[in-house]
Amino acid sequence: MASKTLGELFDTFQREAFRLETLDDYSKSGNVEAYRAFLAGAPQPADYNEEWVSELRSHISNGKRIYRVHILSRPLTPYLRFELGWGYRKNATGGEEFFILDTTERPNPLEGVPDFWQMDSLTPAVMSYSADGAFLGTHVLAGDRAEEFRAYRDTAMRHAEPFSEWWAKYGE
Repeated sequence: MASKTLGELFDTFQREAFRLETLDDYSKSGNVEAYRAFLAGAPQPADYNEEWVSELRSHISNGKRIYRVHILSRPLTPYLRFELGWGYRKNATGGEEFFILDTTERPNPLEGVPDFWQMDSLTPAVMSYSADGAFLGTHVLAGDRAEEFRAYRDTAMRHAEPFSEWWAKYGE
């Protein structure tokens, strides 16, 4: 069987899609214009991330779970203020669940673990980024690595708190 792309994995997962985010800056990936608008103090456009929110709603309405943990420390970088304030809060309206593993006052239990998606606890897809936050690509790993990445997910979830609770304490 040929290796699938991340897009194909997203189109075919059955139960859950988990993401671990480890970086403080993804500013050269995704919606660069929205990030610039945020930095300039512009209000969030009503249709911000609407395509992703629509895809989320479709998955969630079919009984699927999409959730992520972001490992971070305070103070937040400008990019993290944008991602959490605009992105997470908007994407949550589509049903995506967010958790924060705050390492400000404790060691990171997943030091050195890469960003990844894992579909249905089976297929890990490692995300690669440049030092300045530009997305470089995805490497879908063989199924024999699934247990390793499930353990990363379980550790992340064990140490994380729901985004809404964390944001109430530390958000802006």
